[in-house]
Amino acid sequence: MLKLLKNINKKEWLYAIFCVILIIGQVWLELKIPDYMSEITVLVQTEGSKMNDIILNGGYMLLCALGSLIFAVGAGYFAAYIASEFSKNTRKQIFEKVQNLDTDETKTFQTSSLITRTTNDVTQIEMLIAMGLQLLVKAPITAIWAITKILNKGWQWSAVTGVAVLILLGVIITLMIIVIPRFKIVQKLIDKINSIARENLTGIRVVRAFNAEKYQEDKFDKVNDDLTNLQLFNQKKFAIMMPVMYLIMYGLTLSIYFIGANLIQNSMLADKITLFGNMIVFSSYAMQVIMSFLMLAMIFMIIPRAEVSAKRINEVLDTKQKILPGTFKGETKEIGTVEFKNVSFKYPDADEYVLENISFKVNKGETIAFIGSTGSGKSTLINLVPRFYDATEGEILIDGVNVKEYDTKALNNKLGYIPQKAVMFAGTVNYNISYGDNGKEITEEKIKEAAKVAQANEFIEKMDDKYETHIAQGGSNVSGGQKQRLAIARAIAKDPEIYIFDDSFSALDYKTDSVLRKELKKYTKDATSLIVAQRIGTIMNADKIVVLDSGKCVGMGTHKELLKTCDVYKQIALSQLSKEELENA
Repeated sequence: MLKLLKNINKKEWLYAIFCVILIIGQVWLELKIPDYMSEITVLVQTEGSKMNDIILNGGYMLLCALGSLIFAVGAGYFAAYIASEFSKNTRKQIFEKVQNLDTDETKTFQTSSLITRTTNDVTQIEMLIAMGLQLLVKAPITAIWAITKILNKGWQWSAVTGVAVLILLGVIITLMIIVIPRFKIVQKLIDKINSIARENLTGIRVVRAFNAEKYQEDKFDKVNDDLTNLQLFNQKKFAIMMPVMYLIMYGLTLSIYFIGANLIQNSMLADKITLFGNMIVFSSYAMQVIMSFLMLAMIFMIIPRAEVSAKRINEVLDTKQKILPGTFKGETKEIGTVEFKNVSFKYPDADEYVLENISFKVNKGETIAFIGSTGSGKSTLINLVPRFYDATEGEILIDGVNVKEYDTKALNNKLGYIPQKAVMFAGTVNYNISYGDNGKEITEEKIKEAAKVAQANEFIEKMDDKYETHIAQGGSNVSGGQKQRLAIARAIAKDPEIYIFDDSFSALDYKTDSVLRKELKKYTKDATSLIVAQRIGTIMNADKIVVLDSGKCVGMGTHKELLKTCDVYKQIALSQLSKEELENA
């Protein structure tokens, strides 16, 4: 928990000091009220007292109450400001941390869990700061101050108050022992609910197509019921606090009056008024003491859940970044070259290599393609270029410089990446094509040119608002082929040195695929292209084709060369095209 307090800046610490000062003032004013009440009691009981004196003391009581209210509002404002700023800074920190984690590190946390940690967990700590800053300061000050005021009023009353406090603390400690272990389970169940809800929304079409609504509902209901039952258990235990509090408060008041009545009855006439005043004051201060311990109890019930949330947040923030950016931002002697030197790769904690001893070089303006059966390591290979993962052995050079030496932004500005699954963001067509900070301005003319090359202009022009048409999050209002063409247009508009196509033509029909590749070849003649594909037709005109099988390079050359020298390539080719088509290609 304390580690997260570094998110509070100097201004907020200053506000915290103001808040403490206001709370001290509030407590002082609240504890002055019983003194004036005692004075009024004595005046009422004393013969010859003036009405003006009673009204004056009553006025002081009202002023104390008003001042206490003003101080409470001020303290509440400062506490809320500090809590909201802390919440904002922590959410930003988590978001930035996740942005910088590599693909493998991100998989350590489920998406649903990261959402919960960024929202619900941060809210738990925000609540603790907003309430705790006031109650944790106010409760001890009130209790200590009130106790010092009642110690000399009568040991009998003090003893009864001490017994009441011990009973209250016993109930609080018992409840905490029962409830605290269940808070960890609550946060995990919230993660699970988010996960199931997200899974259901993402796959809603499949769920409906397979009539699996009931299955999904049952799955959700089970987790929902578990969370509800656990929360009900916790809340039922907390509900015991209120009746116990009232029982202790009223029992203490009755005890004070009972003891006071006996003391007054057995005292001299001259002492009766003093004892009566002391009894009234003591009962008021005793209630303050009980309320102080109750406020502490409320905080102690919030702290365990906030502590669990703080640990979950720190798990993300403390995750060490394995792929560290380099510092190289300068000019390179080579332009548009990609070279793999004896590159091998295996996933962390895996025993077997996904890629073994891969070597090749592609120069500016050339196209290199990668083909192989499913699971042969094609996508993994090109994911090493933008450093989604780092090579386990060997090195990868971009323009003659190891990718590990590049500053992240400098490396990314050299690359135009089109992922296997096209990703669209909520916004307009223009926004999606010109997405990101690419180190150069992307004009409207450039966007239209990129869309034309990617064969996306034909469907964009048919849209109601054309390039200002809204694209839903995830591209749910466009087809798979349209998403792929927009993703390709996004990379083209960036004008990179190196294009990376990770099976980026799979959703296109053969005609669109053919036209797009011809236009792309003309437009990117000065750029290097790395293409992963399943279709022979997509890659047969590449300058160099790398054939992968179980992570190993089993063939490298042109289409015609591989048909003669590589059995794996020949089998893939014959499974898609006839001998005549291959011979005439």
